[in-house]
Amino acid sequence: MPSEAAVFAALGDETRLALVKRLQAGPASIVGLTGEANISRQAVTKHLHVLEKAGLVTCARLGRTTVWQLERPKFDDARHYLDIISRQWEGALERLRVHVED
Repeated sequence: MPSEAAVFAALGDETRLALVKRLQAGPASIVGLTGEANISRQAVTKHLHVLEKAGLVTCARLGRTTVWQLERPKFDDARHYLDIISRQWEGALERLRVHVED
């Protein structure tokens, strides 16, 4: 199972974020993703494999076409992780506020 670090590393690239945004509308083939990305099919494929390794997308063969789609549960896991970090920061900031005001 990919770690949270792998997920956030995969999402740390502008092109991969654009692919994720496009896939939010629904599954798409490499051809569909390439036209909107303004990069080669090979580059799109490499980015999709990074996202796949992080558990964020999956692919399926439909005849001769490979269709890519988001793995929504992995995004839910990332959101949960960010919620935990957010609560930790809120607690730390509250402790700092109390300390400074004393």
